[in-house]
Amino acid sequence: MKTVNDSNLISNEEDIAAKALRDRNLDNKNKTAMEVHPKYSFYTRYGKRILDIIISFPACIILTPINLILAVITFIDVGNPIFFKQTRIGKDGKPFTMVKFRNMNRKTDSDGKLLPPSQRVTSFGRVMRKLSLDELLNFWLILKGDMSLIGPRPQPEFIYNRMCERHKMRTAVRPGLECPRVIHVYGEDICKYQRTYENDIWYVENVGLLLDVKLFFMLIKMTFDFKRRGKQASGEGISYFVGYDENGIAISMNVYRRMQKEKCGT
Repeated sequence: MKTVNDSNLISNEEDIAAKALRDRNLDNKNKTAMEVHPKYSFYTRYGKRILDIIISFPACIILTPINLILAVITFIDVGNPIFFKQTRIGKDGKPFTMVKFRNMNRKTDSDGKLLPPSQRVTSFGRVMRKLSLDELLNFWLILKGDMSLIGPRPQPEFIYNRMCERHKMRTAVRPGLECPRVIHVYGEDICKYQRTYENDIWYVENVGLLLDVKLFFMLIKMTFDFKRRGKQASGEGISYFVGYDENGIAISMNVYRRMQKEKCGT
């Protein structure tokens, strides 16, 4: 079965914005950001990995027939190749390949550029995302050791390269299916990336068995939050992390556009 590596994720506008923010604010962010102190214990060294194997091994066996069915439906839905392949950043900053079933077609505009995700997600793709079926192949990555059940979601290389040294420390642990948010940062009106990255750092500094059990049940609850997952499934409003503002806050492309409009007085 073939794979497709969707390398056309970064728009020229986004790339320009990321470079501008890096040149303007990244050095200061690195100088002023608090140092991260990852938690090291018997659990982080051995226990967490043992639990991942105990859970992921039978999961892989049980999910194999389901994945085969999804492969056939994906082929009918979007054709060949049926897999989407992308390099993600794993533990200690080491790259690994994440493979998912494709749920978007490759339709382009008149200039040959891929249409926005919201216009390319198929009907079946929305169902896969809403039910988290696109995450099932990740259990193989957990068994392999590239990922863990609980941990910060692995980021693409281009996103990782935009992060400050503090936020790159998310990779002090293996990336996971999800790291449910348990802390509140600077109120709820701040960009989601700042909330997410600071929550991930908090996890790195506090990881433990009881915390992982708590987050595991939170993950199950999130999985069955179909209203929330329905919004994500549409692909609408996706805005990637591009860098840090003058206050050192992680911002998205949408926030950057708003900041530029305010500067221009429009």
